[in-house]
Amino acid sequence: MDLELAGKTALVAGGSKGIGKAIALELAREGVDVAIGARTMDDLDATAREIHDLTGRRIIPLQADVTSKEQVDAMVAGAVQALGSLHILVNSAATPGGSPAGRGPIAGIDDDTVLRDFDIKFMGAVRCSRAAAPHMQQAGWGRIITLSGHSGRNSGNISAGARNVSLVHLTKTLADELGPYGITANVIHPGPTRTERTPAVLAERAQREGISIEEAERLMAAGTVIGRVIEASEIAYLAVFLASPKAGSITGEVIEASGGASGRAVRY
Repeated sequence: MDLELAGKTALVAGGSKGIGKAIALELAREGVDVAIGARTMDDLDATAREIHDLTGRRIIPLQADVTSKEQVDAMVAGAVQALGSLHILVNSAATPGGSPAGRGPIAGIDDDTVLRDFDIKFMGAVRCSRAAAPHMQQAGWGRIITLSGHSGRNSGNISAGARNVSLVHLTKTLADELGPYGITANVIHPGPTRTERTPAVLAERAQREGISIEEAERLMAAGTVIGRVIEASEIAYLAVFLASPKAGSITGEVIEASGGASGRAVRY
């Protein structure tokens, strides 16, 4: 299927690693020139070189902290200046899983940690969307794709769950506001996903629980009905479809890519 993305331009916030990097790579493979934003310039440069070498597309590294309005505005302006336009925004900047001090039980929740998690993931998405939307409105076409998380549908992780729920509300609001300009907005809820962090996460759990790394991965995958950890590329395939003209009728929606981690829950 031709996704009709050749010649489009994109900005992936949180694009130097993890799911964001996987999305940037798949967009580039579809003929999209991509700006990637993150806090660490060395990581950005390495990822930009890697994706360019694999795809031949222009990959623009832009250093920015999404907790700063000024830096986000400069990142978006830099992307538009370098690429000539901005059609697609991917909000993927986050502290993966939320900070440990933002997880339950509630007696141990640290206020500043929760607020920091919200500032990065929720307000970061607000800042990026606010800065990018006028360029999409001018073009009369756009896509905003936000990476949320399965914890938004499960109790237990107060910080990550609450910020993920808030992203759903933001996305539906953006879809309603920007739809008349040809802009769609959607959320993806990944489940347990393999990224560069996964080996360290599995090793830490194995050591903590006195089990093998293989058993730690089995337990990580046990919450899915397909019985395995999701690959970052699988999230990227969905994101790239949502970014394409083929997905023009889909907006304001939450799409879970979790391998069936919702279990028996029926969502309608």
